[in-house]
Amino acid sequence: MPPPASAELTGTAWGELPHSCTGLHNVPDTPDILMGLLDGDHTRRARAVWDLYRLLLSQERVFPATAPAALVVSALLDDPRTLAGGQWERRAGTRPLRAELLNWLASFADVARLDPQDGAGAPRDLAAARAARPTLHARVAVFCGDDDPQVREAAVAATALLLADPALAASIPRHAPVVRDVLARSADSYYRWIARERLATWGEDIADLITAEEEHRTAADRAHKLANNPFDEGQGQAVRWLAEQPEDTAALEPPGRWHPDRAAPEQTVPHEPAPEAPTAVRGSTPEHRGPWRIARSEERDEWTFTPHIGVGPLHFGMPLEEITAALGEEGTVSGYYAPGTCERRLSHVDFRTAGVRALFRVNRLECVAVDALTGPQVRLDGVPLTGCVPSRLEDWLVHRPLRGPLMYSVAAEPVFPDLGLAIRSQSAGDINLTRPLFLLHNWLDLWHSLPSEERNHR
Repeated sequence: MPPPASAELTGTAWGELPHSCTGLHNVPDTPDILMGLLDGDHTRRARAVWDLYRLLLSQERVFPATAPAALVVSALLDDPRTLAGGQWERRAGTRPLRAELLNWLASFADVARLDPQDGAGAPRDLAAARAARPTLHARVAVFCGDDDPQVREAAVAATALLLADPALAASIPRHAPVVRDVLARSADSYYRWIARERLATWGEDIADLITAEEEHRTAADRAHKLANNPFDEGQGQAVRWLAEQPEDTAALEPPGRWHPDRAAPEQTVPHEPAPEAPTAVRGSTPEHRGPWRIARSEERDEWTFTPHIGVGPLHFGMPLEEITAALGEEGTVSGYYAPGTCERRLSHVDFRTAGVRALFRVNRLECVAVDALTGPQVRLDGVPLTGCVPSRLEDWLVHRPLRGPLMYSVAAEPVFPDLGLAIRSQSAGDINLTRPLFLLHNWLDLWHSLPSEERNHR
């Protein structure tokens, strides 16, 4: 580890600086995450990068450990090991670790511009994040002219967002032309948005950038419509045009101010009486045997869940071996071969004793389905989510105070993006009971995300 990074790491009282899930079972502490970034094994490096996002910038918030961690990350950028390429969880394609660390610093800088009333963190934690910006700028800006275009774009993006610090205003004239030349032409829609937003804030004319973005979006929308219409003579040309377009590598859920149309939490109508909290159905009698036996409350494990982090002893991003150790049983594995390769990847694993199904993407846990009949009881604000009457649980979730946006799958299953929660129904003889799914943002479209074995599970 480079001496500046080592000094930052050893000189910080991490025990006094928690991240979003410090102290939870099987969740790494911040120093372990930071040291994992330079691990010789790519799988461990990728896990460490994922932990930076999910634990230190969870739900667009900074935590006591976030600013000190950002200083360590910025000090790692000079290390030759950050030149190692790989595929990372949040973006398409492959890129050097250095570029992905710069992307994380850009996300950090984006969130640091928010205010406590935006839910971006405690005032003291946001103040620490903002105080770190001059140091981060000095370490990041040197990569704005890097020979690697992915590193260069990520560095310019992070630099542009760090320049929101009033103390760095004198550097804006030097960086504005680079932001226009590099970011505004990027294939990454997040980078292009940063260019437009920052240049407009700096008083630059961005009419040409807005026009170019609108024209590109219009052309893409038209091409997609033609490509999906087998009766249109232009289908073939549209398919070829789309294939020629560079891949948009923007993260699925970039943080900060990226979503101007994000729906605000919906407040329950004051005069509308809140429904009673649902209760789990009574289980079958002890002597009952058969395929529809429902576990009694005392037979179920009690699990808690943290949105977008994990449920019970399982945390998103876990490989299969860690899940097996956490649950204490070997699961029944289902997999598939990655398109165009001989690489076999995990689809899902059923743990019948625990009553859960673990669903994977790129061999990492990203969704957990809890069996309505035999699975653990998972609670939200003390209210059970497993084995309830579906309509009653949905009614309670819809009317909870300050709930976020509500979506429905094509099968009319309610999905709550702010919780990373979907409520499916599962047959129990002549009745249906709730089968909760705990998932990441990129699984919210259940129809396209779930494997057929889960989608058809009834």
